Amino acid sequence: MTDDETDFEAVDFFRDESVVADPYPYFDALRARCPVQRESHHDVVMVTGYDEAVRIYNDTEAFSACNAVSGPFPGFPVPLEGDDVGGLIEAHRDELPMSDQLPTLDPPVHTDHRALLMRLITPKRLKENEEAMWRLADGLLDDFLEGEGVAVPGEFVSGFAGPFTFLVIADLLGVPEGDRAEIAALLRHGPAGGGIGSTGEDTLDRNPLGHLYERVARYIEDRRRAPREDVLTGLATATFPDGRLPEVTDVVRVAANLFAAGQETTVRLLGSALKLIAEQPELQAELREHRDRVPLFVEEVLRTESPVKGDFRLTRVPVTVGGVGLPAGTTVMLLNSAANRDPRQFDDPAAFDPARPGVRRHIAFGRGPHTCPGAPLARAEARVAIERLLDRTTDIRLSENHHGPEGARRFHYVPTFMLRGLTRLFLEFTLAPPQEAA
Repeated sequence: MTDDETDFEAVDFFRDESVVADPYPYFDALRARCPVQRESHHDVVMVTGYDEAVRIYNDTEAFSACNAVSGPFPGFPVPLEGDDVGGLIEAHRDELPMSDQLPTLDPPVHTDHRALLMRLITPKRLKENEEAMWRLADGLLDDFLEGEGVAVPGEFVSGFAGPFTFLVIADLLGVPEGDRAEIAALLRHGPAGGGIGSTGEDTLDRNPLGHLYERVARYIEDRRRAPREDVLTGLATATFPDGRLPEVTDVVRVAANLFAAGQETTVRLLGSALKLIAEQPELQAELREHRDRVPLFVEEVLRTESPVKGDFRLTRVPVTVGGVGLPAGTTVMLLNSAANRDPRQFDDPAAFDPARPGVRRHIAFGRGPHTCPGAPLARAEARVAIERLLDRTTDIRLSENHHGPEGARRFHYVPTFMLRGLTRLFLEFTLAPPQEAA
């Protein structure tokens, strides 16, 4: 793909797999024309500018999140006509995909449900969960790094990242260890790995997480009947800010979303992080020598390879953003991946620099009322996983048998316009002596 603007005008971002492997030239071309630019294939306004995206994220009155995960597919159930379509949105939002999930809710319902989740993800519970992460990581690495110390191969995405993130969330929610295999099987039969926003896909099941609901509902109902001293009881008895006890279905939706969305995005973050560590020996050596730099390294991975490419909004009323007028009923895509590389906000934005000033300004986790509530969890998971892998190895390399030699690498990315991440990452490890890995 060249930098010729007409080439990018012909690209259908939502269907063309040519932008899956490297979407950044396309984003740059859009931003160069205008940070708020209507694409010609599906009539979606693409927001590639940082300031413009933040403005929209914070404006929940003019912008509804009802289409946050579906965007232009399958479209709104009825024509959106007039200068105020707020009433139509409320009347038909339940007909949209994943309409019962936190990312698609608007205040005041979103405010109540988010508060319910935050009663679970408390600083105390996150601290307890992080303490368990070290044990969970080591348990998985015992098998993943099994070998005699030289050129131990491993497929990282399915061999470690997926199981690790699943176990971390299962621990956070207090799922009994004996039930975790069943929950993992339910997730494997769900849409993880690109079902949401897959290129070429025009429809989306309105409730792709329904396979989890029955199992989680049994937990909540059981703990309400017979409370115990466990995390699930805390989740089952948590109340909305006004003191109301939520319906069981409300609690189930919050828990199921944390399982599915939280696991999927963190897996992609870990894949991007380990790819960089394996590709750049100097960076790897720096992180081995200075473990205190791992957190900022994670932030720069989030900025340069945001696990969620973008989020959608629907305008309720006419509104102007970045000097561009948007009529009521406009589908807007907030491209986090592009905003995080906006040169007006980040110097030399394509360069990977963990020491760059203000790296945490990125919007990989969104911004405003819909900022990802699991952001502290994802950051901790990434830090723990990276540190334990560094502890237990002396070298991490890309497998040339699978990804090709330096200068001719081959990688495959999840074929979706929503997520950014590797489908597979084959690594080779030189193991640290047991006393060093302890």
